[in-house]
Formats: sequence, C-alpha cells, structure tokens
Amino acid sequence: MIATVKVNLLERVDAALECVRPHLKADGGDVELVDITEDFVARIKWLGACRNCNMTQMTMKAGLEEAVKNQVKEIVRIEAVN
Repeated sequence: MIATVKVNLLERVDAALECVRPHLKADGGDVELVDITEDFVARIKWLGACRNCNMTQMTMKAGLEEAVKNQVKEIVRIEAVN
C-alpha cells in the first residue's frame, strides 16, 4: 500500500471511529486505531473498560465495523489486537 494512501485511510478510519467513541467513553472505554493491513483490515486496540468487557464482539460488529465500513468503503473488516 502506498504511504499516502495508507495515511489517508488511517485518517478516514479514525474519523469514522470518532462517531462511536462518545458511546464507548460513556461506559469508561475507548478504542485506538493501530494499523490498516495490506488487505484493508483495520486493526484496533480496546482501551479502558472495553479491554475487559464481554460485549466487545457485539460492539465491534454492530458499532465499530458498521460505522467504519459505511464511511470507508475500502475497509473489509475490523479486528482487535488485544
């Protein structure tokens, strides 16, 4: 992936995550965008209360992945690294 394309994708994915962050922060959690792979998988890290929450899989699919894929069509999925 060309560096400028990757930077643009990182910025767009992070902006999409900003839509979800207020909901995570309301429960004491957050999410950090770690990387985007060559095959357009956004890799995130759960922070705060989200690290130990048993609802992260549902939050990932119903919240994060939907928000990101709606705004950044190139992303094929999101996966957590922690």
